[in-house]
Amino acid sequence: MRFLFFGLLVASLVGWLFTYQRQRWRIRALERSNEEIQVEESLVFDFLHGLGEAFRDVIRPHDLHRLIVESSVRILDAHGGALYMVDRTGTKLVPAFISKGCPPLVAVPDRILQQAATTPIALDSFLRSHPISAGEGLVGRVWQKGEALLLADLADAPELSKLRDTAHGTASVMVAPLLYGRQNLGVLAVANGPMSATFTPSEFIVFKSISEQSAFALYNAIIYSEANEKKRLDHDLQIAREIQRILLPSQPPTIEGFDIAGINIPARQVSGDYFDYIKVDDDRLGVVIADVSGKGVPASLIMAICRSVLRAEARLSQSPAEVLRKVNRQLYPDIKEDMFISMAYVILDFKNHHVTLSRGGHDAPLLYRAATGEVEVLKPPGMALGIDSGDVFDRITGDISVPLERDDCLVLYTDGVTEALDANGDEFGPERMIRSIRASAREGAQGVITRLTGDVRNFAGSHPQHDDITLIVVRKT
Repeated sequence: MRFLFFGLLVASLVGWLFTYQRQRWRIRALERSNEEIQVEESLVFDFLHGLGEAFRDVIRPHDLHRLIVESSVRILDAHGGALYMVDRTGTKLVPAFISKGCPPLVAVPDRILQQAATTPIALDSFLRSHPISAGEGLVGRVWQKGEALLLADLADAPELSKLRDTAHGTASVMVAPLLYGRQNLGVLAVANGPMSATFTPSEFIVFKSISEQSAFALYNAIIYSEANEKKRLDHDLQIAREIQRILLPSQPPTIEGFDIAGINIPARQVSGDYFDYIKVDDDRLGVVIADVSGKGVPASLIMAICRSVLRAEARLSQSPAEVLRKVNRQLYPDIKEDMFISMAYVILDFKNHHVTLSRGGHDAPLLYRAATGEVEVLKPPGMALGIDSGDVFDRITGDISVPLERDDCLVLYTDGVTEALDANGDEFGPERMIRSIRASAREGAQGVITRLTGDVRNFAGSHPQHDDITLIVVRKT
């Protein structure tokens, strides 16, 4: 009886010791698991913190791409990782960052593998320059379908299974599309080599979370970059506008017996319209108005070139037509086939009180006769500059001379006035313009401009200005 009791006691003690030891093992396992979770949480937190810090300063795209890939590899203890981004055409993925030692995630040609046996950089060069089409290989399929994938069995990825038993093989891979709203920005992937453990479902959950945060960061980086680019372009356009403002006359010349005013209202920040006053000699003043086909920066650059050439030629001739011929010959070689310049050039003879004008395809100037209250349309022959090298242009272009009487008004304008549109799509037109001139001709040159621009604004209403507006008024006093 005593031995039985002793045996039961020993058995109970052994059982208790075994249970105690097993509980200690469980506690240690839980502690290790908890430590691993804490480490993982710390790594994820560091990743999110890194993304946040990246946007505190201006971050280069390459640095952000590297941060995403290297952080993903570190958090998931992966062999390597790669980030592919959609190119500008939206039809292909291009490598944005591939970590060192990342197993190939695309099909590698045999010739590249043969070169890599002796020249490892050959494989790196191929991987970093190879674009991926939608549906091409594992990466292309994930991008096309928009669904994340954990793959341990490479049977569904022949381009990877082909390399499984080589130094470049992959044993396990996780790939996720970078989705933000309706935007599919690219693909993030991490891979383990043959000697590494396969990824677990819990790691896949973490990986998808990383991909979501990465997509958010990449989308914001794109928006931030576009905003900075727009800001830079706006700044450059403002500088161009200031330069153009300097090139245009700040105020009209003061000439006894004449009242002159001019205005330029660009449709955009820079204008393709041009006007200028050029002293020909002590008794003559050149007045020019021009319109370069198109709008924006290209038109403004052609306008600046035109101004320089015209100023150089204007002082050498008293014939407006001859000046236009010389300007056309110089500009023709530098003007693109789809561009041209319409121009009207007037030489005002304030000693003899008349004007001589020539027109290169420009809107016909209008002459208000104070004696009759009528408006004449002046149509000297001519064609636009930059269309013909000179043979036809020189033959067609000619001068007409017109005397000016007291209170007569000569009005030069660009088609931004007559072609201004209202909300119904109707044009302001020459008839409304003539009525405005008649109503304001006795109010002086500036009065005509004020009335005309006001009438155009009232006519257009809320409809945006679609073309540059330029006006010059010369009134005999």
